[in-house]
Amino acid sequence: MAALDKIIVITKKTALEELIERFNTRAQAQFYIEHLGASFAEYDAAHGAYYRALDAVQDALPRGVRAQFIERSFLPTFLFGPNDLVVTLGPDGLVVNAAKYLTTQPILALNPDPRRVDGVLVPFPYDGARVLFANVLQNKFTRKRISMAQAALNDGQTLYAVNDLFIGVRTHTSARYELRFGGAREQQSSSGIIVSTGAGSTGWYRSILTGAAGVMEYFTDAPEVKAARAEYRFDWEADYLYFAVREPFISKTSSAQMSFGRIEKNQTLDLVSEMPQNGVIFSDGVEADYLKFNSGALAQIGLAEKKVNLIVNVENIAAPKSL
Repeated sequence: MAALDKIIVITKKTALEELIERFNTRAQAQFYIEHLGASFAEYDAAHGAYYRALDAVQDALPRGVRAQFIERSFLPTFLFGPNDLVVTLGPDGLVVNAAKYLTTQPILALNPDPRRVDGVLVPFPYDGARVLFANVLQNKFTRKRISMAQAALNDGQTLYAVNDLFIGVRTHTSARYELRFGGAREQQSSSGIIVSTGAGSTGWYRSILTGAAGVMEYFTDAPEVKAARAEYRFDWEADYLYFAVREPFISKTSSAQMSFGRIEKNQTLDLVSEMPQNGVIFSDGVEADYLKFNSGALAQIGLAEKKVNLIVNVENIAAPKSL
């Protein structure tokens, strides 16, 4: 890592802060939660735990190094420097959100509340921040370069995904498109397409395989079906992706011969939208950050040229998870 220019700490709003934004005051938020029979105390406790972690991280920042705190919602417009160290204080989702806006900057992911956050991508507790910072500044760390997916439209727009991409419609109506893959093409109507990375193979991708295997197990006890349910995971650094068509519909104008496949390095899955409106592509479950994918748009889906640079081991700090 080149000489550090700045430490950027990315934070997120707590559930309590989001409630107060919705209901204008703390008292109104408390009334709403308790009126539903839920406990407001848990919101309060989680809020307090997060801010204790934030104070500890701020206090642990090394002297003489510039630092800046930004809230997650400012990520799309924030300009990161090539030699910044990016620190996330939150769950997996915050790491995912940050990674899409970075190039080669390393990410140091801190868990603000180990009792409530069981993050797969968040290997370090916040209370070790002082030692973590000291060792990272001396390049005493290793990183894992996690593969990402990307969707590139013919109008120049690009969207990145750490876990998965969804291509379909905003509503529950059918998505219509032409799928082109491996030299073949097919008109399809479905509930949309999921494209998964290795990091996302334990999420949406696993759910799709589990559902498909469950249906097939009703008809057969073939060991290959059971293996599909069990062997869903693939490596975070894998140089390939998998795509799955959700609920493909066969009709006079649509087929379902190409419903699952592996996208190799330097290969793309090409999709031409036939949806007059409401066609979208979004990543990592964030529906608010999407590309419009309406009639005539061409999307090329493949491995991204950049990767997530997640710090997974730091000298003198034992990460609680094997990443």
